[in-house]
Amino acid sequence: MYSLMLTSMILFIITTIIMMIASFLSKKSIIDREKTSPFECGFDPFSTARIPFSLRFFLIAVIFLIFDVEIALLLPMMFTLPVSEINMWILVSVIFLFILLIGLYHEWNQGALEWAN
Repeated sequence: MYSLMLTSMILFIITTIIMMIASFLSKKSIIDREKTSPFECGFDPFSTARIPFSLRFFLIAVIFLIFDVEIALLLPMMFTLPVSEINMWILVSVIFLFILLIGLYHEWNQGALEWAN
């Protein structure tokens, strides 16, 4: 027990020291206005460097990530089927799928899944 605690403390101290050294070495010591400004062949930029970002694309990407994580949670359920009680497994699976379907219906109802208006 004590060796596990000692090992954990040593690892924590080593990672903290490495993170502090990396943070100290990565900071720029001299901040120059010319170095931080955008550069276009020696001329001042003609327009802003920021491109307008589609909020619809961002929402679709977030929804995709959410459902991707949900699929990653569904796949291990097949592997737990042989070692679990069938009634409890079915109950948990149905509840989980029902929650997913409610979320999908809500997103569809709010119009978040429509790309064009």
